[in-house]
Amino acid sequence: MTEENSAPKVRRFAGTPAQIRSAATFYKVLAYATGVMLLLLCAEMIIKYFAGLELFIGGTLLDGSSNAVSLVNRADITDGVNVSLAILIIHGWMYVVYLLADFRLWSLMRWPFSRFITIALGGVVPLLSFFMEKKVHGEVDRELASHPQAAKRY
Repeated sequence: MTEENSAPKVRRFAGTPAQIRSAATFYKVLAYATGVMLLLLCAEMIIKYFAGLELFIGGTLLDGSSNAVSLVNRADITDGVNVSLAILIIHGWMYVVYLLADFRLWSLMRWPFSRFITIALGGVVPLLSFFMEKKVHGEVDRELASHPQAAKRY
């Protein structure tokens, strides 16, 4: 017959509560920023692929008139700043930083890898980052409150 250890398993974090709260705040900011950029990206893609237009600031139209800010066909404008392309690039890099925020929070909380993947999906599915942020931030607060004695792992 084997003896079971009756001591309850102690919850451990990989950082202090202050580090975890800092990571949660960083994640929260990036979740909202990435979500907004993803919505802009979706709107830009719809306009680009259904209407064939892109947002440009400045430049000269083919008829010689100057452009301030407008949605135009890319072939109808020279020079100018392609805001549609800027939205793509900014969202891409912001998503990379979002993944870093996700990784930092995930590693400090010592959650399973599936949680990391679930949180990461929040940056690629429109509107999901807003819901995931609320859920994740709530879980962090609940775990920190329910395990105030949880020690760092080192």
